Amino acid sequence: MSLLDIPDVFIGSTDDGHTFVVLNRLLPEPDRLLTEAGFLAREHLGRKLYLLPPGTAQDAHVRAGVATYGLLAHTHDLVDLSWTTRWSPSHPAVDPDLYFRISDSTIVVTAKTPTARSLLELHGFVLGADGSSYHPRGRLDERGLLGAVTAAEAHAYTHGLSARVDLGLPTPADIPPAGRRPGFASGPATPPPARRRTR
Repeated sequence: MSLLDIPDVFIGSTDDGHTFVVLNRLLPEPDRLLTEAGFLAREHLGRKLYLLPPGTAQDAHVRAGVATYGLLAHTHDLVDLSWTTRWSPSHPAVDPDLYFRISDSTIVVTAKTPTARSLLELHGFVLGADGSSYHPRGRLDERGLLGAVTAAEAHAYTHGLSARVDLGLPTPADIPPAGRRPGFASGPATPPPARRRTR
């Protein structure tokens, strides 16, 4: 299983600047929601990708925000680790405070400031043997790795720190094939029929 297969919706970026959305559960009208926001639908290795070509950070930020808002009406199991959508007029992320590199189910993080290093340590990251990069304490499965990155990245933003997550995907062609999650739902959950009261 890839990190991309864990949440209902995964939003990420490739190294060449594409923003992509992967849906791991059928949701109402995803084509309309995403294409109206400017994403292009594409079949890729057993999965349907929605791609936003490289453009300005502000444009990607707005388009992904519109799409996310629509998708959140149907699920809250959404993870956004895209660096292309992290636009802020006051915090350009050209040289981020935290840089997460994910490859082969491992995470290596570099931190520029003492505050960034303290934040990583607070989230269970430990200094590596090289004395300059951090990695999670202990061995984590994919779900644990995803949780460690999302928690540390979200916390960084609350402290005004910039972060970038490198998923190790040079282009959209490098996005891994679809995997099936345990408990994969083929559509929106339907509530059980209401029980009638009898007198």
